[in-house]
Amino acid sequence: MRILLSGGAGFIGSHLAEFLVEDGHEVVVVDNLSSGQESNIEHLKDEEKLGFKDQDVLDDLEIEGDLDYVLHFASRASPDDYQKNPIHTLRTNSEGTLKMLEIADENDAKFMYASTSEIYGNPEVHPQTEDYNGNVNTVGPRSCYDEGKRFGEAAIKSYDMKHGIDYRIIRIFNTYGPRLKAEDGRVISNFLNQALNDEPLTVYGDGTQTRSFCYVDDLVNGIRKAMNSEKGGIFNLGNPDEYTILELAEKVQKVLDTESEIVHQELPEDDPEKRKPDITRAKEKLGWKPEVELEKGLNKTAEYYR
Repeated sequence: MRILLSGGAGFIGSHLAEFLVEDGHEVVVVDNLSSGQESNIEHLKDEEKLGFKDQDVLDDLEIEGDLDYVLHFASRASPDDYQKNPIHTLRTNSEGTLKMLEIADENDAKFMYASTSEIYGNPEVHPQTEDYNGNVNTVGPRSCYDEGKRFGEAAIKSYDMKHGIDYRIIRIFNTYGPRLKAEDGRVISNFLNQALNDEPLTVYGDGTQTRSFCYVDDLVNGIRKAMNSEKGGIFNLGNPDEYTILELAEKVQKVLDTESEIVHQELPEDDPEKRKPDITRAKEKLGWKPEVELEKGLNKTAEYYR
């Protein structure tokens, strides 16, 4: 296939671009490098199957030739980053999604949207299924991302109702691995780099809030399977193994054999208390489940940071 991949120089996008090229597809990456890094795909530039456009998805894109698939992965995803750039984040997931949908419609191409577990907000249902509508603060500090992604999903449904677009939506839960920026601000990058630098591990709140962590290779395998699924599929993609933040800190201490102590800071506003995907649908319809255990993934990611 010939595929347009927005955000393809980002953490997840670059791993996806790599796998797609290995699968024999021709990939056109569009990325303004606001959160991605060109170095993430530098090793692919010699491949005839990969093209790169340094461009914002909010601008008018001119893509020569036909497209078979449009993958919209462009967006800041780090809470630190999107809260510093709330308007651009909101526009990327609203106006940017509409522009990508228009390109897909013009090419009669399939469409996939990288949504997020953040659309569930601070969930009142646990674990979260795809049928749960969420509990989101529309005027909170995270709303630019949460509501932006919810708008993106609504835009896709509207295009389906009007044009019958062939779409899939994936809701990505916490993902980590090589190429996640050291200064990203998410908990695994924070803990690993603090430990590697013999600094205290910063836990926000009392550390009893939970998350589930999916290694990036597992996630990309799920994405590839979802690309080939039936039209209209919405899938949670994440690892259902649930850890408290304190348990994660202790895992990092063990894996890196560090003497870094754990310190506590104030919990940010609207920080979810629980987060765990129900992946029953992905198991049954895609034949997918994550395989990489947390300790192995932490070791691989720590080696990247070293």
